[in-house]
Amino acid sequence: MERKSTNAFAVWITGLPASGKSTLATSLEAQLRQRGIDVAPLESDTLREKLTEHPRYDEEERDNFYKQMTYMGALLTQHGVPVIFDATANRRIYRDRARQMIPQFVEVYVDSPLETCVARDPKGIYRRAREGKLTSVPGIQADYEPPYAPDVVVHGDREDANVAARRVVMKLEELGYLETG
Repeated sequence: MERKSTNAFAVWITGLPASGKSTLATSLEAQLRQRGIDVAPLESDTLREKLTEHPRYDEEERDNFYKQMTYMGALLTQHGVPVIFDATANRRIYRDRARQMIPQFVEVYVDSPLETCVARDPKGIYRRAREGKLTSVPGIQADYEPPYAPDVVVHGDREDANVAARRVVMKLEELGYLETG
């Protein structure tokens, strides 16, 4: 496939677990591919299986994991491949590192109330946290630091993912990271 974008960008989609990040990432990826943009999705659960043999989800392991994930994204963008990070990244420093390493960077905050995330709980992480089987779930036992000034805010509890993805595409156009379509 011939790539239409020579200036690769990265979009980091952050928010609490079960906030709607993956749904938004999937929709954004589809919209970009429809425009001929060959984008690389970097989804934290999938990458963690490959990069972290026995994840502990403690601060040290998370810090190391997000350093690796950011490095991969930066490397891809340096080689002209746009990236979508689909990752909670509960500390601002994880996302700020990516912003420092990737010149064309957009941070998208999927803002969903904790109650909505707990009610959705597709992976059962909140249930397992309540049962004491998990001890560092962002929003429950671990802090989640929302972005101070995200480029786009999506209301994951009430906003259609396709509409939200279109807003992200419009932000990419507005910043000059993507040709106006």
